[in-house]
Amino acid sequence: MVNQSMQSSSRNSRRWLLSLLVLLVIVGLCWKFWPAGSTHKEGGEKAAAGHTGRSGMMRPGFGGAAGPIPVRVAPAVTGDFPLYYKALGTVTALNTINVRSRVGGELVKIYFEEGQMVKAGDLLAEIDPRPYQNALLQAEGTLLQNQAQLKNAQVDVERYRGLYKEDSIAKQTLDTAEAQVGQFLGTVKTNQAAVNDAKLNLEFTKIRAPIAGRVGLRQLDVGNLVAANDTTFLAVITQTQPISVVFTLPENTLETVLARYHSGARLPAEAWDRGDTKIQATGVLQSLDNQIDVTTGTLKFKARYENRDQSLFPNQFVNVHLLADTLKGVVLAPSAAIQFGTNGTFVYALDGDKKVTIRQLKIGASDGQNTVITEGLAAGDRVVLEGTDRLKEGSEVEVVNDSQDVPTTPTGHLQGKSAASAPDAAVTDKAKKGA
Repeated sequence: MVNQSMQSSSRNSRRWLLSLLVLLVIVGLCWKFWPAGSTHKEGGEKAAAGHTGRSGMMRPGFGGAAGPIPVRVAPAVTGDFPLYYKALGTVTALNTINVRSRVGGELVKIYFEEGQMVKAGDLLAEIDPRPYQNALLQAEGTLLQNQAQLKNAQVDVERYRGLYKEDSIAKQTLDTAEAQVGQFLGTVKTNQAAVNDAKLNLEFTKIRAPIAGRVGLRQLDVGNLVAANDTTFLAVITQTQPISVVFTLPENTLETVLARYHSGARLPAEAWDRGDTKIQATGVLQSLDNQIDVTTGTLKFKARYENRDQSLFPNQFVNVHLLADTLKGVVLAPSAAIQFGTNGTFVYALDGDKKVTIRQLKIGASDGQNTVITEGLAAGDRVVLEGTDRLKEGSEVEVVNDSQDVPTTPTGHLQGKSAASAPDAAVTDKAKKGA
């Protein structure tokens, strides 16, 4: 009896476990396939509505129902494009002079202020002149003595010539007197040179500015003993009006610049500040080096600036914008519309008003805002600026740009802070941005 009761209890336990397992499976299946409630539907609709524009279409890149893709477009235009080359330059003074004394002595006076603008010939300082005044007096005295002896010898010669004609003296006596006159003539010339040298040394005690320019900080004070051509100079004068900027250009951009330069054209060169945000001076290309640097593949150029407002200082770093040429009547497209792919450069252009097509391009120079199109677009063609993420050949679009977003046709020189670069450099820069 006990065994039968235990077997019956064990069978009942297995039935309950099996029933519990079946119930759990049924609950799991119901949970998985139970339809979503109205609350979830409303939340989903609101979330979906949050990603649609005013027209009810999904914004590019967010997925959703198929429909026209909102895009902003702008037309390609025809205009003149200034072709600039950019380079880092160093301001260089046309002349730099280390002012030194040409005679030795005590520095007794200084006539200039540090940082003062001076003209050529202005008095800067003075060495004690008294020793040189005495040397001049001594040289003049010696000259007078020898001039008197010369005069006496000349009188003797005239006297001997008369006596020789009367056959009163020998020819040798006359020859000796004439030779003595020649000797005194040489002595007098030597004495005259000594007088001139003494006058020159006396003049050198007054140190004058050899060029016009700005005087730097003083290196010597009054009371110092100065030696002739001493290694320690009195001050430095730099010529700042006019002034030059030295810069380099890569050899692959030289063709256009050299052609214009050798034709006699005056190529404008703008000097911008270190941050390339403000123009400081405008000058012209003046000269170029005679050989390319083999280590860098660049050629040195020098531009000249009047620098009337003293905005450029020697050894200052500036950004040079050299106007190499102006491309007349070229097709220009917004740089933001240009795309780069495995097949090359292209844009999405409107095919009618509702669809886009891919246009393969050949591009030229770019200034960051506009790019020269050499092949693939014509003036008036509308290209997509924004909304290109979901576009492909034949995509249906909806133009949503405002009227102020459409650029106007340029009528002359393109204005802008950024200067155009060489075509290869423009493509490289755009590719980097795309990456």
